[in-house]
Amino acid sequence: MSQDLNETRPPVVLRPSEQPMANRGGGARTIPMVTPGCGSTQLLNGFTLFEPGAAIGMHFHNCEESVLMVEGDAIATIDGVEYALTVGDTTWLPPNVPHYFRNASDTKPMRIFWIYASVEATRTLVETGDTRPIAAEHSRDKLIQR
Repeated sequence: MSQDLNETRPPVVLRPSEQPMANRGGGARTIPMVTPGCGSTQLLNGFTLFEPGAAIGMHFHNCEESVLMVEGDAIATIDGVEYALTVGDTTWLPPNVPHYFRNASDTKPMRIFWIYASVEATRTLVETGDTRPIAAEHSRDKLIQR
């Protein structure tokens, strides 16, 4: 996706409550926020909500990712090492580092805010080797009603 760097796009204000939510399965739902749909040419971000005990399988990305804990407590497994995370803790992951986040609570929800350093970010599942664009996780067939 090449863009004319001189092209002007209007700024936008995005509210999570007004954005579609995608069911990721296994007790995880994602709210994409900054995407090419709002004019982004360099990054993606959004929220993922995890029900108690929920996790998304071990995976890695083709670009940098940063994750901020917004609500709850998590166990992050990054390159084989477990880290306990709580609100405010932030991770930075270089490309191709296997990781996943799990809600550490059996009773309370967990929420993360993620940022990918590319609008062409992909997720590769370690178990299967399946690679898909992050945007595919937010497709119409995965959208849920609020």
